[in-house]
Amino acid sequence: TVAGIIVLLLDELLNKGYGLGSGISLFIATNICEAIVWKSFSPITVQTDQGPEFEGSLIALVHLLITRPNKIGALQQAFYRSGWPNINNLLATILVFLIVIYFQGFRVDIAVKSAKVRGHSQAYPIKLFYTSNIPIILQSALVSNLYFLSQLLFKKFRGNFLVRVLGQWQEVEMGSYSVPVGGIAYYISPPRSVMDLFYDPLHIILYVTFILGTCALFSKTWIQVSGSSARDVAKQLKDQDMGIQGYRDSNIEKRLNKYIPIAASFGGV
Repeated sequence: TVAGIIVLLLDELLNKGYGLGSGISLFIATNICEAIVWKSFSPITVQTDQGPEFEGSLIALVHLLITRPNKIGALQQAFYRSGWPNINNLLATILVFLIVIYFQGFRVDIAVKSAKVRGHSQAYPIKLFYTSNIPIILQSALVSNLYFLSQLLFKKFRGNFLVRVLGQWQEVEMGSYSVPVGGIAYYISPPRSVMDLFYDPLHIILYVTFILGTCALFSKTWIQVSGSSARDVAKQLKDQDMGIQGYRDSNIEKRLNKYIPIAASFGGV
């Protein structure tokens, strides 16, 4: 199929050193692109506060402009409708993609030399996204497990105080799925629309703080358990009879510590 050919071509680009760096990233990017296309062009009809509309944000925009006599109201509904994909979500996703692509090229090249071959030197790159997408994967797994536990407990013991502190849930669309409306689960869930910035600014602040904090923490933890910390990299260079130009072997780890922990933290954020 066409999708399979595109994935193969992307895999070739990754093998040649382009892109985000691994097959896992490729499949994650493919799933994200699929979700973006579906939420932009989905022809499914859904029931909203303003009546039946298309699920896809772009199709809904065209449909609302054609069918609604109030064009300004139609634009507001397409940009700010709550609970379903809207144009603001699409524009925010595109902006995040552009920012990530821009910062992907940020890196520090450390000149390393061979102890065996005189005059042979090369660059050891330390990218800003040092831990790639691992922090957000771990953070997503943490939130998913918390959501699952909170929903399970709320269905069984919704009157319990501690359960309600953990999360309060409300069924929507005739019970097809639930959304958090209170408790910890609500404040670590993404806002539904831009208007939440004005209606519930505390939610936005706590959500952003939680995301940035957990991703930075997971990023710094990951370099310790994955063998990519400054100490591990210094050991790998010594095992390959490599060293940093202008530094003794005993100072390699100290030199790497100036960049790797910072790159891991900022990359996670």
